[in-house]
Amino acid sequence: MKIQFYGAAKTVTGSCHILHINGKTVLLDCGLYQGKGEKVFANETFDFNPKEVDYVILSHAHIDHSGRIPLLYKMGFKGKILSTQATMDLCSIMLPDSGHIHESEVDWKNRKRKRQGLKTLEPLYTFKLAELSLSLFRAFPYDEMIDVFDGLKIRFRDAGHLLGSAIVELYMTEKDQEEVKLVYSGDLGNLNKSIIKDPTIINHTDYLIIETTYGNRVHPEIKEDLKALLKIIKETFARGGNVIIPSFAVGRTQEILYELNKYVENEDLKDIKVYIDSPLAIQATKVFESHNEDYDNEAKELVMKGEYPFRFDGLRFSVSANDSMEINKIQSNVIVISASGMCDAGRIKHHLKYNLWREESSIVFVGYQAEGTLGRNIVGGAKTVKIFGEQIAVKAHIYNLEGLSGHADRSGLFNWIEGFMDKPKEILLVHGDKEAQDSFKQLLDSKGYSARIVESGEEFYINEKANKVSKIEKTYGTDKAYKTYKVDENLRKKLIKDIKAINNIEGLKKVDLLDIIKDIIYDEKESDNILK
Repeated sequence: MKIQFYGAAKTVTGSCHILHINGKTVLLDCGLYQGKGEKVFANETFDFNPKEVDYVILSHAHIDHSGRIPLLYKMGFKGKILSTQATMDLCSIMLPDSGHIHESEVDWKNRKRKRQGLKTLEPLYTFKLAELSLSLFRAFPYDEMIDVFDGLKIRFRDAGHLLGSAIVELYMTEKDQEEVKLVYSGDLGNLNKSIIKDPTIINHTDYLIIETTYGNRVHPEIKEDLKALLKIIKETFARGGNVIIPSFAVGRTQEILYELNKYVENEDLKDIKVYIDSPLAIQATKVFESHNEDYDNEAKELVMKGEYPFRFDGLRFSVSANDSMEINKIQSNVIVISASGMCDAGRIKHHLKYNLWREESSIVFVGYQAEGTLGRNIVGGAKTVKIFGEQIAVKAHIYNLEGLSGHADRSGLFNWIEGFMDKPKEILLVHGDKEAQDSFKQLLDSKGYSARIVESGEEFYINEKANKVSKIEKTYGTDKAYKTYKVDENLRKKLIKDIKAINNIEGLKKVDLLDIIKDIIYDEKESDNILK
């Protein structure tokens, strides 16, 4: 069995990894490259035959993980797409919206190309194609073992990144080999995020594929950035400006609404006007409201009390283009939350055009800004930026609240890895830029982990027996030492097998788990006398 890496290899976007097992081809995610540069052109083709793909296992709904599924369908994929229910429901609005964006962008380009006498372009995929691809989805709950085919079982665990986001546990058996476990992190969430739970701790894996978006950075505490957000709003209103928040329509917008609702309920903010200017965000909020089973305890308690955590007095939803244009006439004391989060498309560009040059206004970034995006340019300190062909001066106050990020930081990633009871044989680093990946690899190396940064197109062979032989030969030079190794290895394997069989292990206290481990070791010594 082998894994091939085609997307998010030394880049942040375009997640797409291929698993070959027992003659089947399985994709882990099928995401869209985002941000300007050469990777954008990679969206139009696949480095494999979509007709030969049997399954797509989708970690979550964000477009950089799901956005090329309609293209896969367009090019002949007719297999099944496995995800959680919330991910399927979010994709049902996000993928058609993505198709609409592709159609709109190509339509605008083609008007210009026709005037120049050039051949017209086709969209990557259409709204209709995206809708058709939704028929291939199959939804499953968290924590349920799923028999995909002979030789592959999977389980979705809460990743704490987005509603429905999942860490994927893959249990693989090929020919006469022992079962091998691979864990794919998807995108791991930041701790103590609003609405959703913290990432699930996984106890064991043989191999790990993990994201590294913030592998070189430590976020401020979420509560500190929430205090900062409140302070920014008050100071901006005192100056007579507007607060413009570029935000991902799905996930981040709902989290900001949740926190603003608390400010209103606690009377930290009074008589405020908040505009959600994104049709997709409005639809996504409805999906969030329909999946309170995935909320954390705090959010569930609010719902149990009959409260609406995403709605409050002063909140307005802008659906039509005319609604959006009316907002631009307001000069002060409004909060505008609009997509896209990286400012490369959508209505946010209009709000930036009308507020970026105003010293009294504030632009507040609350999510990752990919290289080459308008958002990255603004955060990076650009003095002027081009919006709709016009140079706009950057004079507004610019803030980047990384503590509100949906991604775990360096400490969060490492602490999650430390949750494994034994070190994975290999940790494969994806979904990060060079600085983040180099830094995180150095950290893992210094702590005794075996980690590697994968290349685009790289093949990684999973062969447990071959790996064991090489490690034995390298570490144990004598027969006596080898026998000692076999004793230790047999006990280790029994421990792992017995521990994996424990029901609800995540709910056990550490002291109770240690007692179980001691009993396993004692029973093994008594029955086999393995140390003699």
